[in-house]
Amino acid sequence: MNTNIALIMVDLQNDFCPGGNLSVPDGDAVIPLANQLQKKFERIIATKDWHPKDHVSFASNHPGKREGDVIIMDGIEQTLWPNHCIQYTHGSEFHPSLETSKINKIILKGMDKTVDSYSTFFDNAHLRDTGLAAYLKENHITDIYIMGLATDYCVKYSCRDAVKLGFNTSVIVDACRGVELHEGDIANALEEMRNEGVKIVYTPDVL
Repeated sequence: MNTNIALIMVDLQNDFCPGGNLSVPDGDAVIPLANQLQKKFERIIATKDWHPKDHVSFASNHPGKREGDVIIMDGIEQTLWPNHCIQYTHGSEFHPSLETSKINKIILKGMDKTVDSYSTFFDNAHLRDTGLAAYLKENHITDIYIMGLATDYCVKYSCRDAVKLGFNTSVIVDACRGVELHEGDIANALEEMRNEGVKIVYTPDVL
């Protein structure tokens, strides 16, 4: 891999893996792939959901509402989730099998209690950025490969924003897993990404 290419590993945290508060089906299956992929990249970024206890996305903070309900907050649709990836908890830590020694940068997102942040670049209102785009540009990154959790949320929104920011963007499909809150969500997410210019690739293509 040349030095203008980066790997972005999205939210490979305990709460998104089996046994976690917001377990993505088969989520831990991507960890060995993440470790293999890291060997091919010189620039590696990992992201974390990093929520305060009173985060807007937690159903527990909305009396009378249930996980999976959708509310409108400041004009933005917000799906309500179980409490997850709360700052400084076990659930917010990287999966224990993830190789972390080669990670160059960790990007924290979802820290503002009033707005969620699916994308690794911006919050859902696109009012604040995480600093990821600036970091990539400072390091002369032009091409990014994205993998992680979950296909139909944080991976999808990260890929879409990456394209809009001008990065040549590929999603490593087999190194992602989705929530599939509704049937077809994963397939629809991949179609959205493809239609917006994201290249669909698989781990063997990269290795």
